[in-house]
Amino acid sequence: MKQYIDRTYRHHFRHDRWHYFTVTYKETDLCIGVDAGSWLKEMYDWTNSFVIELRNQMDTWIANHPTYAQSLVPCETESEAPAIFRQMVEASRKSGIGPMSAVAGAVAQYTGRALQEHFCIQEIMVENGGDIYINLCEDADISVFAGSSPLSERVGLHIHAADTPLGICTSAGTVGPSFSFGKADAVMIVCKDTLLADTYATAFANRIQTQEDISPCIEQVKSTADILGAITIKDDTMGICGKFELKIFQKKRYEYRTII
Repeated sequence: MKQYIDRTYRHHFRHDRWHYFTVTYKETDLCIGVDAGSWLKEMYDWTNSFVIELRNQMDTWIANHPTYAQSLVPCETESEAPAIFRQMVEASRKSGIGPMSAVAGAVAQYTGRALQEHFCIQEIMVENGGDIYINLCEDADISVFAGSSPLSERVGLHIHAADTPLGICTSAGTVGPSFSFGKADAVMIVCKDTLLADTYATAFANRIQTQEDISPCIEQVKSTADILGAITIKDDTMGICGKFELKIFQKKRYEYRTII
């Protein structure tokens, strides 16, 4: 797994709408935003305990099934495997790559859903290294960080609250710790399920080597029923498709920024 990376982009998040707190354990590093009206100080300790328990369960199972973590293609898993692993396997079967491609999205979604159910939270965002589980009461704008591309932080999507909960995940081959066979500056994928968004983002980022790959990649995305929206970026070339409105940012003002 990846080493800890200082996520300086979190300084840009809006603090007038959200109360943020971070939970870190081993390689897991979550930034969690909760609407100010729902925030309770005991959320931190509860979430910290939840993440520790989840990660220990995952790490114990992986230690006894190392090929699962190493696989770059879809694989089978035992029926007695933890539910999170069974769901990662199902997601990766659709994307055609290894199940660990869904792990960050899985942890974000599991944590977000558990928090919202336990504390009856109105709005929540859980970001795990650029992979976001989000459930809103009001619309939000989300921009894309794309490294040295001139489009970085200048484009994004307008997310309607009525469409949430959603998974919004980003992968790249030129920036960040994501493992990728491609050279995309960013591939953002939106799905109803965060695990699917995560594994599809990795799969489509693998396919982009040059700007010429953007158009065929977008055509493949369009034919993928689970994907509700996507942005692909390589250098100064962008592709977009799906139900969400493209957002152009003249200044760096947004609800949330995705980064790999």
